[in-house]
Amino acid sequence: MVERGGLLVDWGGVLTTDVFRSFASFCASEGLAPDTARDLFRGSDEGRRLLHELETGVLPEAAFGRAFAEVLGLAPQRADGLVDRMFAGLRPDEEMVAAVRAARAAGVPTGMVSNSWGRDRYTSEALALFDAVVISGDEGIRKPDPRMYELGAQRLGLPPEACVYVDDLGGNLKPARALGMATIRHSDARTTIAELERLLGVPLGQGR
Repeated sequence: MVERGGLLVDWGGVLTTDVFRSFASFCASEGLAPDTARDLFRGSDEGRRLLHELETGVLPEAAFGRAFAEVLGLAPQRADGLVDRMFAGLRPDEEMVAAVRAARAAGVPTGMVSNSWGRDRYTSEALALFDAVVISGDEGIRKPDPRMYELGAQRLGLPPEACVYVDDLGGNLKPARALGMATIRHSDARTTIAELERLLGVPLGQGR
């Protein structure tokens, strides 16, 4: 087995609670079917375009809020603070945060590779978990572009095949796997941490 010396992780849905559950709560609070936002991002050309432009930094958050409120069929005044409301249900996953912190303390280089909805979504405490960050809005590209993962490995000073990458979305794992990274599809902290311990060879189980 290839020795894995670096850890790259997604942010939303891996080191936080489920992003789509937060979106569902937002939709319910707006009087919409819970899966409305998710379905628009997955199945609507306009929803996908807006998401792509937001995550690559082309579209400012306020402009996205106005445009996506219209796509959702919300009144124009509901556009104010729309992104904040969409993320209101998101909370840190303390077990996963502790695992990344433990990996770094054990000498494993750590990096974040994230499709962002604005850099201010990441607290200074969150960014302090990492030796390197790759944020889509800063780079002008977004996952699943292979360059996102290549940048993550490069900034850790490692070849891609020496890295483990964790994401909650299967489509974001395929390019990482094609580059030679070991990949983990995150569903819950206990399972992910056990797999990381196997691949990295260090104990990460604090808080379990």
